[in-house]
Amino acid sequence: MLRLHSVESLGTFDGPGIRQVFFLQGCNFKCLYCANPDTIEYGTGREYAISELVKMARSQKPFYGKKGGITVSGGEPLMQAKNLMKLFKKLKSSNIHTCIDTNGSILTSDVKKLLNTTDLVLLDIKQFDNIKHIELTGEANNRTLRFLDYLEKIEKPTWVRYVMVPGYTDDEEDIHNLGKLLSSKSNIEKLEIQPYHSLGVHKYEAMGWDYKLKETPHNTPEALENAKNIFLKYVKEVVIN
Repeated sequence: MLRLHSVESLGTFDGPGIRQVFFLQGCNFKCLYCANPDTIEYGTGREYAISELVKMARSQKPFYGKKGGITVSGGEPLMQAKNLMKLFKKLKSSNIHTCIDTNGSILTSDVKKLLNTTDLVLLDIKQFDNIKHIELTGEANNRTLRFLDYLEKIEKPTWVRYVMVPGYTDDEEDIHNLGKLLSSKSNIEKLEIQPYHSLGVHKYEAMGWDYKLKETPHNTPEALENAKNIFLKYVKEVVIN
């Protein structure tokens, strides 16, 4: 069984091609800008049998085309790595492309086995500076950076995702430092800059939670383009989502 928050069909922002996205319930980070705070607590959501998810994936296969497939996101999907491994094995037996969107903070033996049946990793690096990372997520970034090293070691194709939050992740020195680190990794295919948005604020209100970034402005086009140009010094392909 896997505990899911929701399922999205015909997704175009979570990996290559047309994708079906399984959003798993539960997360070990508490990012200040999280747009889906209702995915954080593991005990909510709905449990699905592996066979049910495989059936859903196979039914959508005609829409995937040559590049599409299944992406598991969250929440943090690696919290359920053991059962995800069972799902991915069945998906690969059906020749379905598999992708994981993760914060990279979990690297257990089950996760390593899961990565063997994973075609692509979308690695969310929240901040290069550890102190700022803790302020932003509640956790240190050493495990994410160790995960990044492991992905290079096993030559796993990786796209890095970086959310541009004004006042938190838009410092040029931090962007340069992350770029320099990524330039040394041979498996990084792409970097996606994700603009900050506050579309999830209503969820915080409904849950009775305080949204900490109420005064944070949205990115200017100039700031996004500047970050893109900096990253392009180090990464061969950079896009603004």
